[in-house]
This record gives sequence, C-alpha cells and structure tokens, in this order.
Amino acid sequence: MRGALAATALVPLGGALASCASSGTTTSTGGGAATTAAGSANNPFGVASGSTVDAVIFNGGYGYDYVTFAADIVQKEQSGVTVKVSPSTQIAQQLQPRFVGGNPPDLIDNSGAGSIGFNTILDQLTPLDDVLAANNLEGQPISSTLYDGVKEPGTFSGKFVALNYVLTIYAIWYSQSLFDANGWTPPKTWDEAKDLGAKAKAKGKYLFVWGKEAATYYSTLAMDSAIKEGGPEVRIALENLEPNCWSQPAMQSVFTAMHDCVAAGYFVPGGAGTQFTAAQAQWSNDQQALLYPSGSWIENEMKKATKTDFKMTGIPEMTVTASPKMAYESLRSAAGEPFIIPSAGKNAAGAKEVLRAMLSKDAATNFAKTRLAPTIVKGLVPADGFGSSALVSQSKMLDAAGKNVFNYQFVDLYGINKEQLVVWNSFLSGGTDVAGLTTGLQQISDRVRGDSSIKKQTVTS
Repeated sequence: MRGALAATALVPLGGALASCASSGTTTSTGGGAATTAAGSANNPFGVASGSTVDAVIFNGGYGYDYVTFAADIVQKEQSGVTVKVSPSTQIAQQLQPRFVGGNPPDLIDNSGAGSIGFNTILDQLTPLDDVLAANNLEGQPISSTLYDGVKEPGTFSGKFVALNYVLTIYAIWYSQSLFDANGWTPPKTWDEAKDLGAKAKAKGKYLFVWGKEAATYYSTLAMDSAIKEGGPEVRIALENLEPNCWSQPAMQSVFTAMHDCVAAGYFVPGGAGTQFTAAQAQWSNDQQALLYPSGSWIENEMKKATKTDFKMTGIPEMTVTASPKMAYESLRSAAGEPFIIPSAGKNAAGAKEVLRAMLSKDAATNFAKTRLAPTIVKGLVPADGFGSSALVSQSKMLDAAGKNVFNYQFVDLYGINKEQLVVWNSFLSGGTDVAGLTTGLQQISDRVRGDSSIKKQTVTS
C-alpha cells in the first residue's frame, strides 16, 4: 500500500511543481524579516541566533503539537533560536486585528471554520518559493521530496503564498465492524443511502449526524456529489460564483436527496445546538449514526472518542445516479492546512526554518504516524497505515480514483464558510427547504461576485 499511496497521491494535487533552482544558500527571507544572518547550507534562510519565532497554529483535527515537534528540531539545529507555538481555534478573530495593527505572527496555520479569507490578505503574505528550493535537513532539495503539485492549492493570483502541509481526502466515513455485524453495504448512490437510512431507523439509529460548527461538511458533501454527477462544469460554475450556480440540475438533485433524508428523520436531531465534536462522538463512540462526511482528519480528531474496534473506513461520496459524468470512485483531494508567513512579521527567516523542519523526514513521519494522515512529503506511510484502517482506506480510495480527482478553493478564498453555516444549520434542522437552501447559498455567492472591492479568481478548467 505504501507504493500505491506514493504513486496515486501524485494525482490529487494536480500539475507539477514549478522548477526551482537548487538551494542551500538562499538568503531571501521575504518582507518583515528583521532578524537574519548570512545564509549557509545548514541555515539557508539566515535565521539569526537569539531570535524568536512567533507561530500561531490552528488547533483542530490535527492538533498543534506536530508543529511543536518541528519547533524542537529548529531549536536544536539553530543555536539560540526560540520558537513559540501557540494554539488557536479562531484564527481570523484572533489574528485579523494583528494584521491591521502591523504586528502579525511570523507563521500561521490559516485553517478551520474561522480562517482568514485569502483574498483579504494576499498582498500581506510572503512568497514561499524559496522554501521548496532549499535543501531539507537530510540535504536533499525539498522540492524533490514532495508529491507533485503542492504549490497549486496555495497559489493565488499567481503567487505561491501558502504551504499546504497535509494530504487531505474528503470522503464518507463509517464503522466497518458495525456494518459487518448488521450485513449492511456502504451506499454508492443517494437512493442506496436512503435505503440504508430506513434500515438504520429500524434499528433505532440514524443515517447522519452534524454539529453546528461543522454543518458545512454537508455543503462539501453536496458539492462533491454534484460535481461527480454533473461533471467539472458544475465545479467551475461554483468557483466562478456564477448566477444560479446553486440551481444547476446536479446540485438540485443532491439537495433534494439530502432534504429527503432530513424529512425522513435520518439525521440525529438537535445538531444546530450541538458542539461538533460532541455530535461526531454520537457517530464514532455511541454509533447513533452510520455515516459521517469529513476530511481525512476525522480519525485523529476523534481518536479519544471512538468505540474500540470501530474500524473506521472511508468510501467515496455518493452520486445521484449509477451513471454519473465522473466515476463514483472520483474524489476531492488536495493538500490542506495552509501555512502562511505574513510579510509584516518580524522573523520570516525563522518561520521558513520551521517549515523546513516540518518537511524533514522525522517531522513528516511523526505527523503521519501520530495523526494517521499523510503529509505532502512522499513515501513515508507503510502498507499497514501504522495500524489505521482509515489510513489504509485512504490509500485504496486514491488508488481507485486514479486521475479522477478534483478540488476547489472558492470557499476558503472568499472566506464564506461562516455565512454558509447559518444556511446549512437551518436546512439540516428542517427549517429551510431546498428552495431556501438554494436562495441562501446563492445570495452569499452573489454578494461576493457583486463586491468590486473583492479580488476575484477566474477558473477555466
């Protein structure tokens, strides 16, 4: 399985790395780097002894101590350098005032529901091309150790400003042991999902569950399902914020199937008032619900609240029909957890050195083993997935998908997740029908499209 992951994971990131000159003596540190020294093979960015790196990391499904692990490496490798790693669950709320005040942290993991929209800070970020051009701690060019296409999801308006560290797969997750015990088959279509919902209800269980901060996981599921059903043109219309993009037939057919599930009582009630990890525990620990849509961070996020012998397993998201335009095995997958370096930070050199440490074999292996998810550093996940059934299933899904992999960035680019949460919580609670959901989502897209102060990104393929 190791070889399969190494081979197939090249696909979801799309495209190839832009060519980078061999480094090891790079001295460019980006704007705001007030603490630099002469570059060397062991200190390519010239981080100064005695300097401090201020890093604020999103404390979500992957936690934040994997950055602390890399920070410890930096402090051992670079004498006198101190790395302060602080967790946050509200990146925009806590850090936007610091951007406005001209004193942002040196390194930020701009992730989570409360992340900062990239369109609002693009001109305040340091390009990261020289990080990939530098040698890693093992003496190899970093660019040669990564899966292809790692620059694409972090490139906006032609600038590579976000290093996405984790290879993320979006899927439907379930308990293999629970399904085996009941003779259930994971659904491939929405009709099969509704049939499974009826079987779950007969057993006193539900099909789905959601929590208020993660209601938009069902937006991701809906979009991915519709894109597979209707083809890339569905995705392109959404990304370009086109008028009536949420009214596309494929999108409407998925919304209708979801509404059928809500109306039939296949969702655990009360999600709009339930904290999302508590809701997820209703699935992973209490097994009240059979299926949960999420990114591949879910196993690590819920490892302390998952029933023994759960055998968490992932499958591709459902399609509406058995003959969608894109194969059922198609996946949304891309690098996630975007790390950025504000140009007004005091120690860009130190921030880049932390990223260099994170991309070392030791740090990347530590992440994969402890978070049960692969990083963008290739070839570090063994065939047994470190004993994780979820990680093994990720490899299988990637292998089955082949080149049928897609991604989109518009939700993060325009920072609209918070607005969408309101609409989705209402819909999943039964307070809004398909027409209301469609109108609510379209109004958000229209607002962004009509705001001339917001820089737009046009997607053509």
